[in-house]
Amino acid sequence: MTTTEAAGVTGTAAAVTTDAVTTDAVTTDAVTTDHDRGVHGYHKQKDEHLKRLRRIEGQIRGLQRLVDEDVYCIDILTQVSASTKALQSFALQLLEEHLRHCVADAAVKGGEEIDAKVEEATKAIARLLRT
Repeated sequence: MTTTEAAGVTGTAAAVTTDAVTTDAVTTDAVTTDHDRGVHGYHKQKDEHLKRLRRIEGQIRGLQRLVDEDVYCIDILTQVSASTKALQSFALQLLEEHLRHCVADAAVKGGEEIDAKVEEATKAIARLLRT
């Protein structure tokens, strides 16, 4: 049985361990998650993310070159659109990983922590929709 199964969590949630804690003759389960250890949702794909960001950085440098070379406005705008789309795609991937890891970890803990993570994710989604 995995630690996530022991905690009653199914699916693709991050590894969870529980330790019994006794306070004033009341025993409760303290849940420790990857997030508590400083491991973020994007950790497993960090190298791929950095590669992707370097590619986007190259696109931005290409925009600078286009302006420097006095390229036609519409051609530059086309490249701006492509760069924007690449950043939005990266943001969506990062958001998905946040939901699957950070919010899922908070759900395991419950209480105020899940409320805070859901509110945080909702605000992030709202910011993404405004762009």
